[in-house]
This record gives sequence, structure tokens and C-alpha cells, in this order.
Amino acid sequence: MKLAIRIKQRNRLIGLLVAGIVCLFTTLPLNAQCPAENKAFKSGEHVMYDLYFNWKFIWVKAGIASLTTNATTYQQKPAFRFNLLSVSSKRVDFFFKMRDTLTCYVSDRLEPLYFRKGAEEGKRYTVDEAWFSYKDGVSHVRQSRSWLGGRVDTMSYSDSRCIFDMLSILAQARSYDPKDYKIGQKIRFPMATGRKVEEQTLIYRGKENITANNDTTYRCLVFSFVEYVKDGNKEKEKEVITFFVSDDKNHLPIRLDLYLNFGSAKAFLTSVRGNRYPLTCIVED
Repeated sequence: MKLAIRIKQRNRLIGLLVAGIVCLFTTLPLNAQCPAENKAFKSGEHVMYDLYFNWKFIWVKAGIASLTTNATTYQQKPAFRFNLLSVSSKRVDFFFKMRDTLTCYVSDRLEPLYFRKGAEEGKRYTVDEAWFSYKDGVSHVRQSRSWLGGRVDTMSYSDSRCIFDMLSILAQARSYDPKDYKIGQKIRFPMATGRKVEEQTLIYRGKENITANNDTTYRCLVFSFVEYVKDGNKEKEKEVITFFVSDDKNHLPIRLDLYLNFGSAKAFLTSVRGNRYPLTCIVED
């Protein structure tokens, strides 16, 4: 029973870490026209994070995460490949072992093409995949989850809006300018997870200065990733993640605060190289 609880907690933590890291700047006007111009990143960008977990008022380093971007080809056409790797430290493997690898391909016009997530969860290993296509102004996605032993669950979905996965949304959203956003503004979008397509909601909170794990202070845009839960006959807003994005042309995730049913977690930027623009959001002493 305890092992099952640990695995469930671990899945919740990793799901939120991944969602937070890759959905930090999803503030674009969503529609069925997926093509967009890349204004934020270049091939060779590499970002590192430290992951921390709070258990009974004690903060423990839970592991590391890396996000890399590279130019490549997909089906013989120019594309970008994104990889997100999360690995837990040996100290916390007993509680929630992280060995998650996410990969996605987008076209050179930032259209979602393919997504894959391989997740080790205790003794269980699953692979989620999503294939994207477009016809007559409609976005289509075909998804599958593969289990050890050969079981495969599949589903398909279509939407008049552009459908994203956890990584392609970041690729496109980082290029948009949030200067006209108002505090409290809500942004909604559909996301393919490999098993289903879910409606997500972000709320813009304003700006704040944040010090990362590299002893550097950054001017950041602040967003909340929220869920809606039933409270009698009403829906109640529940804060899931507060995240901080660099207030410059790079729009890099700097810090995430995650609020969990079994504790809390944080992800801090530790290093970045290959960024397209200077980090003009750095606050000088």
C-alpha cells in the first residue's frame, strides 16, 4: 500500500514538474493556424534545473532536469527536436524514482509533429506517443500509451484550435510578446498528453524579481497554472504551480513552485547556454 502511495505521489510530482517546465509561457493566441515564426530560441540551447522536494518542512534536493533544443529533420523536412530529461537523486529514489524522458519534433514553422514520453514508475514503464496532422483548417492528433507486456491504449482527437503537446507548446509560445497582458488574464489551450487531450488554464499574475540557484537575480513574469475543483455547485480555483519566466526575448523558465497534496516542490534554474539573446532580465546589484 505504501509503495502504491509513493508511486502515485511520484507521478503527481513529475507530471507537475514537466507541465510546469514546459508550459511556463503558454500565452499565445490559439487557433487552428499552427504555423508561427520562431523568435525566441536557436539550435544548441541547453538549460539545467535543480529539483527540490519539501517533506514535513525539510527541503531535500530531489534531482535534476535538463531541456535541450537542436535543429534536425523529421520525415526529410527541416525541424527542431526538444528533449526534457528528469532524473532523481539516489537519496530520494526510494520515494519517487524519476527517469522520465520527453522528446518532441516541431516543423521549422513550429507546428507540432510528434511527441514521446518514456516514464519509469517504480517497476512500471510506459511510453506515451502523439502524432499530429492538419487538414482543412482542423488539427488532428493520434495518441497511444504502450505498457510492458504489450498492452497498447489508443485514442484520436480533432479540434478547430491548434493542439499542442507538453514540449511543442513551449516552442511556439516563447515567441509571443505578453506586454499587452493584464494581471488576472486567463489563457486556455488544449494539450495532448499521450492518453487524452486536456483543457489547461494559465493566469497572468504580474512581475517579480527572483533569485535562481546560480546566485543571479532575474526580472520575471509570473503565471499560475490552475485546476478547477467542485465545491458544492460551484467550481473552485486551485493553484497548482506558480512559475517565473525571464522578462526578456528568451522567455526562459527561471523557477517553479509546485503545490502538491503530499507536500511541495520547486525547480530552480542553475545554468543556461546557447541562448539566442542576452539575458537582459538580469537585475544588477
